[in-house]
Amino acid sequence: MSSGGGSVDSLWTEVNRCGQNGDFTRALKAVNKILHEVKEDVTALHCKIVCLVQNCSFKEALNVMNTYSKVLGSELIVFEKAYCEYRLNRVESALKTIESVSEQTDKLKELYGQVLYRMERYDECKAVYTDLIRNSQDEYEEERKTNLSAVVAAMSTWEKASPDDLGLSETTYELSYNAACTLIGRGQLTEALNKLQEAEELCRVFFSEDSDITEEDVESELAVIHSQMAYIMQLQGRTEEALQLYNQVIKLKPSDVGLLAVTANNIITINKDQNVFDSKKKVKLTNADGVEYKLAKKQLQAIEFNKALLAMYTNQADQCRKLSSGLQSQNPGHPRPVLIQVAQLCREKQHSKAIELLQRFSDQHPDSASGIKLTMAQLYLTQGHVTKACDILRSIEDFKHKQGMISALVSMYSHEEDIDSAIDVFSQAIQYYQSEQPGSSVHLALVREAADFKLKYGRKKEAITDLEQLWKQNTNDIHTLAQLISAYSLVDQDKAKSLSKHLPSPESMSFNVDVDELENSHGANYVRKKAAKVTGENLPKEQGQGDVKKKKKKKKKGKLPKNYDPTANPDPERWLPMRERTYYRGRKKGKKKEQVGKGTQGATSGAASDL
Repeated sequence: MSSGGGSVDSLWTEVNRCGQNGDFTRALKAVNKILHEVKEDVTALHCKIVCLVQNCSFKEALNVMNTYSKVLGSELIVFEKAYCEYRLNRVESALKTIESVSEQTDKLKELYGQVLYRMERYDECKAVYTDLIRNSQDEYEEERKTNLSAVVAAMSTWEKASPDDLGLSETTYELSYNAACTLIGRGQLTEALNKLQEAEELCRVFFSEDSDITEEDVESELAVIHSQMAYIMQLQGRTEEALQLYNQVIKLKPSDVGLLAVTANNIITINKDQNVFDSKKKVKLTNADGVEYKLAKKQLQAIEFNKALLAMYTNQADQCRKLSSGLQSQNPGHPRPVLIQVAQLCREKQHSKAIELLQRFSDQHPDSASGIKLTMAQLYLTQGHVTKACDILRSIEDFKHKQGMISALVSMYSHEEDIDSAIDVFSQAIQYYQSEQPGSSVHLALVREAADFKLKYGRKKEAITDLEQLWKQNTNDIHTLAQLISAYSLVDQDKAKSLSKHLPSPESMSFNVDVDELENSHGANYVRKKAAKVTGENLPKEQGQGDVKKKKKKKKKGKLPKNYDPTANPDPERWLPMRERTYYRGRKKGKKKEQVGKGTQGATSGAASDL
């Protein structure tokens, strides 16, 4: 026993020394020897688990914990177990392990925050990191601030939330990068681009102090910043610059598969239906192992949508249908997979099937059917069914009372000469704004347009109500008053006369108009000719001289026919063409042939007698 005890002590000494040196492989060998001598030693088992975790042997470490769970207990190894589950992407199991402990240590709270971030529970994650920063003081404070800023950026990007300013100083390039991502989520693209440039400078300064870091290492570290810069350029419409920067990132071949997948996906979106061969190559980067654990759910969803669209553009109809059907089963309430299927059907000229598919989705998911119904209306319009398109558009509650929708509906109904339906659209919209935003600029503008529309199509009786409402809002509006008087003049002349008293007097309406200039202006119906200028020889003669009489031109007598008989009465039908005179009997030759070209256009010879 004494020799065995001495060997165990020496093994513990080696474990301690190897642990301090970071040589966990040799430490693991020593721990295994200890466990061979002293089975189920709690300390040795714990050390073995730590060595396996340090060597990234997470599955083996979990096996040890599960095998000796009774010996070790749940409280002793809770952190190691949760960490192994987290690294094996079993985040839900890791969450259960952490929450099973009554009191959490600081390192367990750190892991808890990471798990919540991976599960995209950003509000809870933010609360955890805020508490850690407030109640701990060690060398990891900067990392916690970086993680907290990443949470804020994710909330801004994926949840469109605007969290309060936490006062995080942007002293590192990671903090500056996360601040730029937050600005992108808020739509402040110019400010975000400036922030990314600051992050790039901070990164270069940070690595310039380390002589072992090469330029390639710096560029690899800057890849994520450059990719985000390219994304901003793409949003700003600077696609050529964005594409150039994206390709630079791809050439670097960074180790982050998530970064490669996002960059490749963005290149595909720029290519669209062009440069399809390049897009096919880029799709392979989005299929790399582990991508699903590096990206947010919305990012993965967008990549899958683009795969389906690329299959459509490359005429892979079956592949497109397969991908879009899979997306629809995963996201039953999302309209985009259905729209992709509809686009594929339209490419195959199957418009009726496309409309059926849209109608089915609209009935099943009325809350998210606005875009679907717009597409249905577009398909109906392409087929010439304008009234059906109008019915679909009027059923969209989200856009029903928007000014653009009202304008489109009125235009389409006018095209179909359905004036009553167009007026009904105006009436419903005015009624809505009368109850929701009475007297607002939108409300009054709609009333004005409705009145003008009714007057244009001769509905003066119906326009009176709108004109009266407008005039009550502004009694100084002479134009509206004049329209109202004109409308009443056909309905109630007494009312028109009483309203005409409100017209201003002619003196107050004089605008110092130059009548001569107005008559001679471009577009005048009547232009008064000016007197010719007197020049040269045509100067007026001195007083007393008589005016020279102008010679009158003699009218020439018209020529008379050769056989003219002054005693006979002239033919009363002499002004009619010969074929239209009562005594005309037609030509001798070809009398039986059809008289082509005689009479009105489209008339037939059979109807000549009726005419």
